[in-house]
Amino acid sequence: MKQIALLAAASLIPAMASADTNVAMRDFTYQAEHHGKPVPAVIWYPSVSGGEVTRVAENAVFHGIDVRMDGLLSQAEKLPVILLSHGLGGNWRSMSWLAANLASQGALVVSLNHPASSTFDFDMRRGLKHWTRARDMSRALDKLMDDPEFAGRIDASRIMAAGFSYGGWTALSLGGVTANLEGEITECEVQQDASSHCADLREADVSFAQMDAELWDASYKDARITHVAAMDPALHHGFSPKNVADLDADTLMIGLGEGKDRLVATDFDASGLADLMVEAKVVRIAPAYHFSLLPLCKPAGPAILKEEGDDPVCTDPQGANRAAIHAQVIDLISTQLGL
Repeated sequence: MKQIALLAAASLIPAMASADTNVAMRDFTYQAEHHGKPVPAVIWYPSVSGGEVTRVAENAVFHGIDVRMDGLLSQAEKLPVILLSHGLGGNWRSMSWLAANLASQGALVVSLNHPASSTFDFDMRRGLKHWTRARDMSRALDKLMDDPEFAGRIDASRIMAAGFSYGGWTALSLGGVTANLEGEITECEVQQDASSHCADLREADVSFAQMDAELWDASYKDARITHVAAMDPALHHGFSPKNVADLDADTLMIGLGEGKDRLVATDFDASGLADLMVEAKVVRIAPAYHFSLLPLCKPAGPAILKEEGDDPVCTDPQGANRAAIHAQVIDLISTQLGL
């Protein structure tokens, strides 16, 4: 899946913001020894006062979200935590619609830019080391639990790893699912150009065969994770029951599209993953497409992306309603966490 360069452009537009908002956001950047540099991150949280109301994640293609920058944390009971992981070549802005809505309902949501696999920090070979993403999320949770303002407000019985596409795999990995490098190698041998992920790897002169099998297949479970929400996850080919044996978190799997509208690389029915997840709640949304979970597009969005030669991320299947798809996903996750 290609990078979406416009996703991170020109994202602060205060003049367009509305003062009527009950969610705040602030910088949450932290150090990560496994990268040797900071991981850019933000935290979203419920707030009805303080801070400057600002529109974030706004650009020529996508609509943004109004937030209280550095607003005051609302006084309430302990709050659930959601660690939110973006897809390959995305960034924290790409799921801002979900983060802001869940925070407005009373969650602490940490979303971050994974080094080597985000929009402006991208290297396919390094980014394919999926275990670094799991470590990013665990390290973000470490920081949250050490933060003097938020630590005492965490509901340890509701800590969720959530993610979209590559981020969906990251969430499953944190929950205890292990990967199968041989399965991915075989998948790309069979699918080749039929799988957008395999095609992108070949274009970048990168292959699964170049990865370290021991690191790839190891467990990156974080025992603090109690819930998992995987939205159209990737990297789940060639699995057997042993790959999901250590998953004991309350798990939600969301698949997007059907037939030709289902992305080959993330089709957990075709890969057999859904059949193995006997205790998970599995929801399939159609009509929809993989990119239906990116932000709502402005009228000029499709033409701009076409001119840029990027994926048709604003073009949903006939009959699909992106706002309604977003609302369904929000409802599924908020219900799962009891918001």
